[in-house]
Amino acid sequence: MRASWHTETMLAAWGSARVGRADLALRRPSGTMLWQANLVLDDLPLAWARAENAHGADVYIRPARGLDWPMVFLDDVALHVAEQVACDHGGLAIQTSQAGGCHLWLPCAHPLDEAERHRVQRSLAERHGGDLGSVSGEHLGRLAGFKNWKRGGCWVNVVFHPQMAGKATPIALPAEMEPCSPRPQSHPSSAAPARRPLGGDSSPSGVDWGWVCRLLEAGCRPEAVYRALLVRARDRRGEDVERYARRTLERAVAKVRSRLA
Repeated sequence: MRASWHTETMLAAWGSARVGRADLALRRPSGTMLWQANLVLDDLPLAWARAENAHGADVYIRPARGLDWPMVFLDDVALHVAEQVACDHGGLAIQTSQAGGCHLWLPCAHPLDEAERHRVQRSLAERHGGDLGSVSGEHLGRLAGFKNWKRGGCWVNVVFHPQMAGKATPIALPAEMEPCSPRPQSHPSSAAPARRPLGGDSSPSGVDWGWVCRLLEAGCRPEAVYRALLVRARDRRGEDVERYARRTLERAVAKVRSRLA
C-alpha cells in the first residue's frame, strides 16, 4: 500500500468516529516544534508535512485540543493486543516501530473532555499494557503514512482499521466502565511480541496463520481480514500474495468454524 493510503485510512477512521478537527505537529531534527492547530481534517497541510518528513521531521497528530471528542488514545501497546482491542471496539491500530509497538485510537460512546479522556485512557492503559505516561487526554500520536525517524526511519502504518471489525462496542464513559481486574499483558519491550501460533510454527507463514485465526475468532469479517493479509504479506510474498492470502483465509475460516462447532 502507498504511504498516502495509510494517512487517508487513519483520517477517514477519525472522521467516522466523529472527530472533525485536529492539531498537526512536526518535530524537526533540531528539536524545533512546528504546529498547525485546530484544522478541519480536509485542510491538514499534508504536502508540507511530507516534505518536512522527507528531511527528517517526525509528524504527530491529535484531536484538536480544547474540544470534546468521542475517541481515546493508547500508546506503546503490543501488536497482538492492539489488533484485538481495535477489533473489539472498532478502533484504529497503528504500528509505529518494527519492534511491534502500536498506537490505538478507540471510538467512545459519547464525547469526552480532556479530564474524562485521561481517566478512560489510564484505565485502558493499565488493562492492556499501554504507556501510562501518555494518558493525559491531549497526547500526540504519530500520523500514519510517515516515517518515524526516532526509530531509524521506519514507516508508521495502519495495521487495523474500523472497516475490518465485525460487531464492535465503543468505549463507555468512565462512570459506566465495569470494574474489573487488569488483565496481565506482555509489554513489547520485555516479552515475545505475539502468541505462538498453533502447532508451535514460528515461521512467517505460521505467524500469519495464528494472526488470521485470532481476527476471525474475534468476529472480524473474512473479506476485511483478506485485505489486511494482502498488506501484511505483500512484501514477503510478491506476486504470489493474492493466492497465499486467499488460501490462508480459506483454511483459517474452515478451522475456526470447526472449532466453534
